[in-house]
Amino acid sequence: MCLAVPAEVKSIDGMMATVDFGGVSRTANISLVDAKIGDYVIVHAGYAIQLLDKEEAEKTLELFREMLEQENAGA
Repeated sequence: MCLAVPAEVKSIDGMMATVDFGGVSRTANISLVDAKIGDYVIVHAGYAIQLLDKEEAEKTLELFREMLEQENAGA
């Protein structure tokens, strides 16, 4: 199963960007999208593959948080 996760673009250096996954920062290649600082992108395997609007990104990140809380509560 593949998983793509929304992230906010925090900084850009050429084709690489620092992105924030709701508190966790990583680098991602943005060569496939026309992303700007402040945009939300969907990241899969280290590549931003699509732009996403802020509202949809925040909803998805909240769902991931809820799933993690449920997982942690059951452990």
